[in-house]
Amino acid sequence: MSRLKIAIQKSGRLSENSHRLLEECGIKFSNGAGILKTSARNFPVDILFLRDDDIPQYVEQQVADIGILGENMVREKNKDVTILEQLGFAACRLSLAIPKEEPFSGPEYFNNKKIATSYPRLLSEYLLKNNISAQIEEISGSVEIAPGIGLADAVCDIVSSGSTLLTNGLREVITIMKSQAVIIGNKNLDVEKKAILEKLLFRIRAVKKSKENKYILLNAPESSIDEICRILPGMKSPTILPLVEKGWCSLHSVVREDDFWERIDQLKAAGAEGILVIPIEKMIL
Repeated sequence: MSRLKIAIQKSGRLSENSHRLLEECGIKFSNGAGILKTSARNFPVDILFLRDDDIPQYVEQQVADIGILGENMVREKNKDVTILEQLGFAACRLSLAIPKEEPFSGPEYFNNKKIATSYPRLLSEYLLKNNISAQIEEISGSVEIAPGIGLADAVCDIVSSGSTLLTNGLREVITIMKSQAVIIGNKNLDVEKKAILEKLLFRIRAVKKSKENKYILLNAPESSIDEICRILPGMKSPTILPLVEKGWCSLHSVVREDDFWERIDQLKAAGAEGILVIPIEKMIL
């Protein structure tokens, strides 16, 4: 029987989230120190633990069938792979940053400057698009230190919170691209592996959907139910159950978390009480 080969980052910021995603999909596997390959015990997948910058090449060459990594790395490596799914975690951005005391007038600031980066392809595309003539200094790590030691005038690097830039006396001035974790796939999977992939994507989408939505329970007077239903529709329609106390009902629904916070004041004004918001483990539509 065919097994789908999944490549994930062996260490670093994406590793933990990738492990958690597979576990939330019900896939059980061992991951001891130093393990570079393991097989799931209850689903036909093998998991390879690799450097994230190697994953696009391995997927293109079908050493791995799919991979989980940041979209920034996919775009930088520019291999012949397909982005199958955006995963919604590990959000970050690729940005240009300069010494915090430097005045900044706009993109033209970077003309005739030296920029340190681990993303020469993406930076080159940005510079070309904006008609900027700058020298790219490609380095593989600790990019933020480059201006402080005289290696470069500015940096182009991945930013999450921005605290690392601030610690190194830099400030973010331009965002080149926004990124998040994605699943990439080889374009030539056979029929059996495509079937396994579809089952895996089905599980992943159910997990993603559950994180975006919440199960809500509330009590309200019967006279307010119609108004509350207009404020807080469910997937099709809310479930309404009578309470022991005459004239009162319990209303159950599923709502996007962002929508709930926008509507909470309206619900309370309509007479809703005892509002409970409960996480959803899986959501299958």
